[in-house]
Amino acid sequence: MDWNSHYIADLVRRALEEDIGAADATTSAVVPPRTSARAKILARQTLVCAGLPIAEKVFRALDPEIRVTFPHNDGSFVEPGAEIVQIKGNARAILTGERTALNFLAHLCGVATLTRRFVEQLAGTRTRIRDTRKTTPGLRALEKYAVKTGGGSNHRFGLYDAILLKENHVALAGGMKEAVDKAHTYVLPKSQPPRAASAYDAAGLDPEVVGPGPLPVQIEVRNQKELLEALGAGAEAVLLDNMPLERAAECVKIARGIRAECVIEISGGITLDNARAYAETGADFLSSGMLTHSAPAANLSLLVDSIEGT
Repeated sequence: MDWNSHYIADLVRRALEEDIGAADATTSAVVPPRTSARAKILARQTLVCAGLPIAEKVFRALDPEIRVTFPHNDGSFVEPGAEIVQIKGNARAILTGERTALNFLAHLCGVATLTRRFVEQLAGTRTRIRDTRKTTPGLRALEKYAVKTGGGSNHRFGLYDAILLKENHVALAGGMKEAVDKAHTYVLPKSQPPRAASAYDAAGLDPEVVGPGPLPVQIEVRNQKELLEALGAGAEAVLLDNMPLERAAECVKIARGIRAECVIEISGGITLDNARAYAETGADFLSSGMLTHSAPAANLSLLVDSIEGT
């Protein structure tokens, strides 16, 4: 993640404008302008750190002279009571930026922590957990960064870096074979349009792919019949959608028998409770929107240690 990118700067600016408005009335009323303080952000639970540098960007947007240090790095696994951010500088800036910094960190640490729990469930299998496009508008790059920080993988970042044929695409294309053929024709170098720059690029992240080729083609299937149609049409990557465990295991076996190198993903209803069982089918990936849209916010707090003068 490029923490000095325009993407991050704009995100922080808009978040602060949303919270502060015309002024932080409470802090302005009770804290003298030249008061200095030390403060710390504490983990109140076991968590994986993610997005720590954005806290510095928040506080330095309010006071360029403020000093922010990190006893831990992104990806660190910390226990309750750990200091994850230390701040020294203008007290008004610390208090005014507190909630914005905590909102960013609570969400990103929450995403990374939930992802780590999935990764632990899949340990020892060939299967990796990855995210989806079910992200908070405007925060996708940060949320996908948090997934990677937690040890997970990223699916396509947007509609431009991979083709994923779903049931509506198949219906409008005229069938499974027609959809796959049209997708393969589209990705030929002579016909593929240049990809537009995105917030992903601006953030300095490297997108992962869902299958082989410069623009991977993946197709969603809901049963054995659709799987056979997709493989017969030349699909190199399939997504087994909302299948019960037994059906998913059968489809993975069929796909491996027909095309051993086929990239197989299972999605729909994947939870911490069933992830291990689905991984043991031999799929390459499990994907879950809950990594980003349902991760519990991490329990954090900011405490002022000392006041250093007025």
